[in-house]
Amino acid sequence: MLYSDTQAADKKVLMIAGPPSHGPGAHEHNAGILLLQKCLHGMPGLKTEIALNGWPKNPSAFDGVDAVLIYSDGGVKHVALQDSNLEALRRALAKGAGLGLLHYAVEPTLEKGQQEFLQWVGGAFEINWSVNPHWNANFKTLPRHPVTRGVKPFTILDEWYFNMRFVEGMKGVTPLLVATPDASTTSRPDGHHSGNPHVRALVAKGEPVVVSWGFERPDGGRGFGFCGGHFHENWGNDDFRKLVLNAIVWLAKMEVPANGVASKVTAEDLKKNLDPKPGKKTGGERKK
Repeated sequence: MLYSDTQAADKKVLMIAGPPSHGPGAHEHNAGILLLQKCLHGMPGLKTEIALNGWPKNPSAFDGVDAVLIYSDGGVKHVALQDSNLEALRRALAKGAGLGLLHYAVEPTLEKGQQEFLQWVGGAFEINWSVNPHWNANFKTLPRHPVTRGVKPFTILDEWYFNMRFVEGMKGVTPLLVATPDASTTSRPDGHHSGNPHVRALVAKGEPVVVSWGFERPDGGRGFGFCGGHFHENWGNDDFRKLVLNAIVWLAKMEVPANGVASKVTAEDLKKNLDPKPGKKTGGERKK
């Protein structure tokens, strides 16, 4: 079902939440999207429409859309990879719409979605290359970019994917969040998502990695990738949240306010709309 926050609007953003997954407090796609919509309420010239628990049932949801944001599981369960959903995205983006992907949604499969995500967002998680450890990322500096307006350096624990696959030469890609992973990120055995020789060498050398980026497509559209978002409580961090809110506005080709999108989130706000997940542990590492 679609839920709309309608104002006198020039721009329309469609935000899609995938169905529940993981334990309580992790991958809270529905609660996360609802919270982002709440934070964008009152943004002049912006209309937000959301689809909860999966892909919009009505194809008209994409009519006149200026940006699409997806917060869902990835891989074979990715909501954009089901049925003919990629084609619906392709049609919207061909008209100039931006595309943002949050957390696990940055991961397509090599067989389906990989080339599209690289073309549309400029980067993607690739199995046997990218990794998904939980670690404290320290973002010491931020580049000058509309998406970083009003965002201060911060440090936060999340499942920050890194060693993403980017377009050749990073052409069109602007790194937005960059941090240096510590030794804990290579503590697991090698696996599809857990480690590989290239990542081990990268971490051993102390090389910084990109965990969020903006992308200017050759066709004039925009893309945004954000590897955080595993823990729902992180939306309570003002800088973490502001970067994503700014990105949504930027994707729709609106002017990001000089100090970024202002919003306030309380402890009570973070408790709202959580999916019922009885009998599961909080925030456990996903199984592949």
